[in-house]
Amino acid sequence: MTEHAVLAGGCFWGMQDLIRKLPGVISTRVGYTGGDVPHATYRNHGTHAEGIEIHYDPAKTSFRELLEFFFQIHDPTTATRQGNDMGASYRSAIYYVDETQKQVALDTIADVNASGLWPGQVVTEVEPVGDFWEAEPEHQDYLERFPNGYSCHFPRPDWVLPKRKADSAA
Repeated sequence: MTEHAVLAGGCFWGMQDLIRKLPGVISTRVGYTGGDVPHATYRNHGTHAEGIEIHYDPAKTSFRELLEFFFQIHDPTTATRQGNDMGASYRSAIYYVDETQKQVALDTIADVNASGLWPGQVVTEVEPVGDFWEAEPEHQDYLERFPNGYSCHFPRPDWVLPKRKADSAA
């Protein structure tokens, strides 16, 4: 059994490159989501964000674990910006597929905010998943094909939530 998640946190190249390597992640694809243009493309994506669709094995990783890593590899405290990339396309967003994912997202954001480890309060949008328009082939697996290509994503060792009691009991 697999589950899926849709996240946006800046340029999709770096997000895909880091998330695909997590244990339990089965597949990823990059595209455009959370916006107003049908059949969005790189040249015409309207209000869509650059996003990543993730298929994962919930027996090997949880949605919470995906979100904790997501919050570690991009800055969820900057509205419509990641690194040098600016604009609504680069906003931070979680597109939940059901009420359980929505609650996990809200709880994780609350924990990030309460931790005091990030440079400000989380501005990540939490919205129901909508259409996901797959990006052009040249954007898929970009950093695997161009290992020295552009990315503003990296793990921040100081942005790790402390283990919760429920985590250590599992």
